[in-house]
Amino acid sequence: MTKKNKAPSSRTPKILADSKFSPLSFEVVKSLKKAGYQAYLVGGCVRDLLVGIKAKDFDVSTNATPEQVRKIFRSSRIIGKRFRLVHVFSRNELIEVSTFRADASKTQNNDGLVKDTDGKILRDNVWGSLEEDCVRRDFSINALYFDPVENVLHDFHNGIEHIQKKSIVSIGDPMLRFDEDPVRSLRAIRFSSKLGFKISGDIKEAIYKKAPLLGNISNARLFDEFCKIFLSQKASDNFEKLQSFGALKYLINTKKYPVDSFGLRFQQAALVNTDNRLKSDQSVTPGFLLAALMWPKLIDETNEEGTLNLKKFFRSMDRIIREQQELTAIPRKFHGYIKDIWSLQLKLETRLGHQPYKILNHPRFRAAYDFLLLREEAAKDDQGIGSWWTEFQKVNRPRKIEMLQILRDSRKGPVEKKFGFLEELS
Repeated sequence: MTKKNKAPSSRTPKILADSKFSPLSFEVVKSLKKAGYQAYLVGGCVRDLLVGIKAKDFDVSTNATPEQVRKIFRSSRIIGKRFRLVHVFSRNELIEVSTFRADASKTQNNDGLVKDTDGKILRDNVWGSLEEDCVRRDFSINALYFDPVENVLHDFHNGIEHIQKKSIVSIGDPMLRFDEDPVRSLRAIRFSSKLGFKISGDIKEAIYKKAPLLGNISNARLFDEFCKIFLSQKASDNFEKLQSFGALKYLINTKKYPVDSFGLRFQQAALVNTDNRLKSDQSVTPGFLLAALMWPKLIDETNEEGTLNLKKFFRSMDRIIREQQELTAIPRKFHGYIKDIWSLQLKLETRLGHQPYKILNHPRFRAAYDFLLLREEAAKDDQGIGSWWTEFQKVNRPRKIEMLQILRDSRKGPVEKKFGFLEELS
């Protein structure tokens, strides 16, 4: 539990004073102050700049109500029911503006604050002061309020000190704070990986004990957290931490695979691949990663004594996705995408008749091909099917014909069945 300072710090670190904030965020703060309100850049953007990370999202906190903010900015809209916010936007940027919220412990009888029987906050629209608002923040490193106009920083909970110590510390008792919002446990893990900070002992204990509460969080919100956790260049680190805390099962429909098993090697290969693509500024999609993380479960449930049961394989795809859907709300556009990647794995291996030509023109070919390479890496497979497809993509038509003829000549008996694939797949 953090010790509250008697007064906020007004000594602004040089890195903040010299920082170039997004033009729109600066204008939002400036306009709100001009209208007579308090306004600050808050949370992640301030924290990241102090840590030395390029800030991406700039949030503003103010004592103006959503309706008052809306009147100031023509290009804005009020959103949310659980937490009412205002989105102020320009052509290329969006700033989220929140109103200072009151201390939950002092607003139990207010209609604007609603909790369930477990203490989880269902609605929080009780306005308060700056001092009260910072008490409502999850961790001290996220409770930093910076006024870029006046160049003043407010730090009520020793956030700067904890940044310097590289420590994630809860504002208030984490057992109670995680009751209010169980997703805070996921945020602690994500910030730990992103920033390279240690999680304090009381937060660790709270994650272990309160992780089951994640089962009561909406699948839409958990899908959003899934994307933040695994599409962040720290997917592999987060996966291991979630598993160690027993929280992974609330985000991914999978099981805990033994060390050096194909299932774990494949999942890790997919996570590392995602991290590497992000670091190289290549595109990533949650659909591909979900397909990879669920693949071992699909294979386990349809593999009978080393042979893949094809009917069971195709019938199980929808069920596996549906089970994941209960955890995280996968957008419908990814359902077909995932099933295409899975089913193409069979055809990429068999390469029967003129099928390879059709596969090359399939809209999911590239994703399925990348998936195949990851499977080979995890399986330590030296059959060369991935290499065959690498060459087949690049060569001209005569060479393609030659490659297919060589393949046909090599098959004097039944099609090779690594997973028991049958010729009927053509």
